[in-house]
Amino acid sequence: MSSRVFRVLAVSIVAFTAMVFPGFNVSGQMPARAPRYAITNARIVTAAGAPIEKGTLVMRDGVIEDVGASVAAPSDALVVDGAGLVVYPGLIDMSNNTIVEGGAPPAATTAGAAAPTTQAGRGRGANVATPDNITWADQERDARTRYLHPDVEAAKIVEIDGDSLRRLAAAGITSALAVPAQGIIRGQSALVNITAPPDPAETSALATYRRGSVIVRSGVAQHVVFATGRGGGEGGGGGGGYPGALLGVIAFARQSFLDAQWQRDAKAFAERHKDAAVGSFEPALDALAPTLDRRMPVAFDASEEREIVRALAFAKEFNLDPIIVGGAEAANVIDDLKAAKARVIVSANFQAAGGGGGRFGGGGRGGGEADTPIRVTRMRQNAAKVPAALEKAGIPFAFTIGGLQNPADFARNVARTVKEGGLTEDAAIKALTANAAKLAGVGDRLGTIEKGKIANVVVTEGNLLESPRIRHVFVAGWPIDLDVPVQGLTGRGGRGSGQ
Repeated sequence: MSSRVFRVLAVSIVAFTAMVFPGFNVSGQMPARAPRYAITNARIVTAAGAPIEKGTLVMRDGVIEDVGASVAAPSDALVVDGAGLVVYPGLIDMSNNTIVEGGAPPAATTAGAAAPTTQAGRGRGANVATPDNITWADQERDARTRYLHPDVEAAKIVEIDGDSLRRLAAAGITSALAVPAQGIIRGQSALVNITAPPDPAETSALATYRRGSVIVRSGVAQHVVFATGRGGGEGGGGGGGYPGALLGVIAFARQSFLDAQWQRDAKAFAERHKDAAVGSFEPALDALAPTLDRRMPVAFDASEEREIVRALAFAKEFNLDPIIVGGAEAANVIDDLKAAKARVIVSANFQAAGGGGGRFGGGGRGGGEADTPIRVTRMRQNAAKVPAALEKAGIPFAFTIGGLQNPADFARNVARTVKEGGLTEDAAIKALTANAAKLAGVGDRLGTIEKGKIANVVVTEGNLLESPRIRHVFVAGWPIDLDVPVQGLTGRGGRGSGQ
């Protein structure tokens, strides 16, 4: 349905409701409309072609209404004088599990703590399981509760408010791939805008549209983490009992996909044989069916060479469409990546490569280098060169903030891939914007400055990859307040403005 038809239909519904229920307040049921803005006299880097050296960008109703060197600012637009400024598409962080509210059941206790109850002991007055009477079935059941969450949808649990989100926006990050945070098979990611539009002056008593307003696309990928030490505990496969060690984690993931395969085929059989007796099914496993049919890619957290090879082998076994997240040693397995037609989401948190503080730990600056193995030190030193190798090989890639504590370090670290790694500036900008949107399946709606696309825009004083000052940020056509608290940030810089 076109946006014009939708607006006409929505207005008709509101008018009908007002006539039938004259005392009922319906004004708040419609989302607030973004004002019309025009950025004039600016250099515009479209990420879709050659930059416009001096042009005008017009935004209205959350989308780019017009852009070009000969475009005039409409008389009703709020004008931003862009003389001496540069306009870029908003940056896209392609893996972020800090912007979701949760979504997985509470982690079961691990060794050394109270053990889960047995199946027979789930009612009142039941006996609590101990290490002496926990059965293999109990461990499997507990593992499924803790680690199997393919049906968790980030779109339903993504945060839409808070200073942490505004800090991302103040650093020029206008969209992110929200990833569920818990489990081995974690669930389905969603590409979201970092902030929601403001509420209307009067809000409907029935519903609001703010959560839906941030979702650009749901069900982008299914996420799998072969983790023990990194992201251990409830996040990965750490802790006591099964699956425990890495081999157990892989076995757990493999069995989950085998079960999903069987269930998909069993359901297909049941559809063809209506009179056949059919047993019960596990609803959560239905969420893996799209990955088995290659209708949804699977994103594997894999940084080191051996992890990437392991993930690609897993994908080949189940005929999955793989995305590698992390990729610190992706340059070592170029041929494998090309053979698998894999895409790579490169972590900009180079200092987290190889562990040492966790995949999402640390601020990406020093810390314990004296105790870091030479192999890991070399990996971190070479991580900035990976994007250029991927670009040369024609392997699609994008970037993720990778848990950097200061969002402003996202663009700074990507700049290192240009200055130290040999990536061209144009390729770096596209990886942060157009290529990321394409990888998320929304390249027709986001990632470039073109007429009709979502108005996610960053305006800088200076080059984006050369310590710029971010002057303005628009998310879906709405200006973002760049003056946000710095509480909880570590590392260089206070505000996310790159100052």
